[in-house]
Amino acid sequence: MTAYTHSDDLKQVQTQLANKNWLVACLCAAWCDTCTAYRSAFNQLAAQHPDKCFTWIDIEDCAHLVEEIEIENFPTILIQHLDQVAFLGTMLPDTMQLHRLINSLDDSIKIGPIKRSALNQEAPEDWSLRQLILTE
Repeated sequence: MTAYTHSDDLKQVQTQLANKNWLVACLCAAWCDTCTAYRSAFNQLAAQHPDKCFTWIDIEDCAHLVEEIEIENFPTILIQHLDQVAFLGTMLPDTMQLHRLINSLDDSIKIGPIKRSALNQEAPEDWSLRQLILTE
């Protein structure tokens, strides 16, 4: 399984989201060489987490999805459980780090609500990338 590209695979992303509680999105730009190099590793990580919807979103092609948040660096990762943003921030293009974060959040949700780290970027309280994608 690979991460779907939002602009090319909208229906697949929507189908995945309708059946999975977790969304893991890499917010990137086509011109970003770091993002381009990270893409295949991100796809491999998606295969390790078949219970989650992984998507690759170009912030210029899909600006309407991310206009309410400020993306300053790449890659920016969003991890959302249902409509709760669990993580939003820039990460090194290291899938081992992302894998550990995903597992940690997955374990955390089993014992109670996820508490976002103060280090995360802020997203408006009612903002949900999941809902924006589903209603497109």
